Parts: sequence; structure tokens; C-alpha cells
Amino acid sequence: MKMNRRSFLGTASAAGASLAAPMAFAAGHGVPHVVVVGGGPGGATVARYIAKDSKGQIAVTLIEPTRAYYTCFFSNLYLGGFRDIGSLAHSYGNLAAEGINVVHDWAVDVDRDAKAVALAGGGSVPYDKLILSPGIDFVDGAVEGWNLSAQNAMPHAYKAGSQTELLRAQILAMPQGGTFAMVAPPNPFRCPPGPYERISMAAHLLKKENPTAKILIADPKESFSKQGLFEEGWNTHYAGMIERVGPDFGGANVSVDPDAMTISIDGDVNKVDVCNVIPAMKAGRIAQIAGVTEGNWAPVNAADMSSKMDADIYVLGDASHQGDMPKSGFSANSQAKVCANAVRGALTGSTVFPAKFSNTCWSLIDTNNGVKVGATYEATAEKIAKVDGFVSSTGESDALRKATYEESVGWYAGITADMFG
Repeated sequence: MKMNRRSFLGTASAAGASLAAPMAFAAGHGVPHVVVVGGGPGGATVARYIAKDSKGQIAVTLIEPTRAYYTCFFSNLYLGGFRDIGSLAHSYGNLAAEGINVVHDWAVDVDRDAKAVALAGGGSVPYDKLILSPGIDFVDGAVEGWNLSAQNAMPHAYKAGSQTELLRAQILAMPQGGTFAMVAPPNPFRCPPGPYERISMAAHLLKKENPTAKILIADPKESFSKQGLFEEGWNTHYAGMIERVGPDFGGANVSVDPDAMTISIDGDVNKVDVCNVIPAMKAGRIAQIAGVTEGNWAPVNAADMSSKMDADIYVLGDASHQGDMPKSGFSANSQAKVCANAVRGALTGSTVFPAKFSNTCWSLIDTNNGVKVGATYEATAEKIAKVDGFVSSTGESDALRKATYEESVGWYAGITADMFG
């Protein structure tokens, strides 16, 4: 169906109406029903592929509270001034037009015995197979002095949208010569290069708007993704602006005071003007409520992303504990396609192909200075296992770095079309 303004508004209205009657789509249909919770790279992709490839043999309901999804990937480019916030926003109208029952509500409980998902707005949605792709939540008390009530004073901006806009506004409002601080997260976390691309984009913005500003990173990790590439870029483009304090110098012993706008690193109290706190992460809460987590994450079988606690539940993307793949949008999208093939096969008897996965993470350091890291993976009995990988090299030519950045822009257009139609 070709979408225009009128047809889009019609499908959006239909999706909104489904909130009042979430079970209407499944009623009276003699086909199996798949419910997907979470409309990001994992959830939107798996819903779309099951609906598209099953050709009406499977009913699909997608439960997602937000009507516009802001991608966390590429949100750092908004901070740096390379994209506008609207370019990160994507609606679910095309998915509804493709036959997916889009329910804008919160999933608040899972009854595994009755095989039903309860909604905050009332009622429940039955399922034959349930796919959870809820992304991340934050570990309570991970950073002393910080909790979600302090997220306006010290934004995390690790769930994109209003938090991203707030962080950029705070950086732009810094006094000349002020200090921007980041509390980096411990492993594992969403998008391993993400905090360091954010540092690059903040530095890019400050170099233009506030060239005497300083950036302070408190990092609990010994090393981080693409470290050599980022440090090369920082020395080249932002010399003297960025200081990283790792665990050897107290980066693992950090507390913050949002009221006083201070960050304490191993007892050394620093007054700052902006503080981006990125806490330790865990699987989105619905995975814990469903009883499919072990510790902070949800363990899954590599061959199909099915939960190790319940064969009729699958967990995708950041929330899953699957092995060697990083927590990224690309990974979630790749896992979603494997899962969609497996679920369709289980419900309709269609062919299931061996699981193959891939991931690439691009980062922007400065204008037309893109770098990347990636790998391919296969399913083993124990985990998703890395087969081979690649990473950009230090000292690459300007032409190659520009081509890498342009490749990332093409990928963004491609993956969002793959997710949302």
C-alpha cells in the first residue's frame, strides 16, 4: 500500500482505536497469534517480518507505549548538530498498514500459564508466541546520588527523545569555560561505543560554541570500544579539552550530587555545569515481570532467541543475554530476522534456516570522520559466537573516513525502513 497523508492518518487512527479494544484483531481468527512487546529495532523488525512473510497465516500484535519511536542510535549526531531531532523520530503507521495490530499501551504483566499479556489501560492480549524486545532499564543505585528523579538535573539521554533534547540544551547553555562531565557505564551496556561517540559530539559542539570548555569522563572500565580510534580523534580535533579518569585513578568510585551539580571521583569533588549520568543497565522491566531474567539479563537460546525459561517466549536485542553480540540496534535487527524465521516455522511449518547474525557499529568523531567496528556470528549450543570481525584503523585517510560516515548514513536509512516499512 502506498502511503500518503490521508492513508497514514487513517492507519494512525486505526492503531489508536486498537487501544480501546486490544483483542479485537485476534478474535474470530483461526490463526496463531504472536504478540511483540517493544517497538524498537528488535520488536518492530520481528513484527514486520512475521506479518510480511506469513502472508496472513499468523496474526501479529505489537505493544508499544510511544506513538513516535526515537532511535537511540544516531542520537549522538543530533547532539553534535549533524541531524535534527525530527530525523530520529519514526511512527508505526506503516506497520499498521501492513496488517500489524499496533497497540499503544504499556505491557504490565505476563501470565505464562494463561499465555496473555496484561495492559496498563485494561484488558489483556492472548498469545501463542510472545516476543519481548523491551530494551534497557537502569540498575537502581548504580551511581551513588543519582536515580530517575534526578534525570532532568543530570540527564542519562540513553533512551532517546526528550532526554536527548534536554542534554543538548544543557550543553549549549554552559558558561564559557565550563565543564561537561560524563559518568560512563560498566559493561555490559547498550551500544559500547555510544558514550565515546557522545563525548566526540559534545566536543564538536563545544569547540564551535564554547572552545575553552572542558570535558571530564569518569569511567569504571579499563578499556572501551574503539578506544584507539577515539583517542586519536580527540587528540587531533579536540586537543586539551577531554580528560578521562579510568578505574586506576578512581573512575570506578563515583558519586554525584544533582542539587550541588558536583561529581566526586574517588573522593575528589568536582563542580560541573552539565553532568551526563549513564548508569549500569539491565533488561527492560517486562522481562523481569515475565520471569525470564537471570540476574540483569534474559538468557536465550542462540538458534532462535527463545528464552531458556519458557519455550514460547523469545527475547531480542539489548534485554537478551545471548553471547558475543554487542547490545546495538544492528544486533537487535539481525536477531529479529532469525527469530521471525524460527517463530514462523514453529507456527506454520515453513522452512527454518540456520541462524546467522551480523553487526556493525559506526561512530562519528568529527565532520566526515567516521569509524566502525563489526563482526559476523553463528549460533552454537552455548551462545551466539563470533566468527570474524573488523575495525577501522588509526591513521586512515580523510577520504576513507568520509566514506565510512556516508556508509553509516545509508545504513540508518536502510535499517529504519526495514524496521518501520
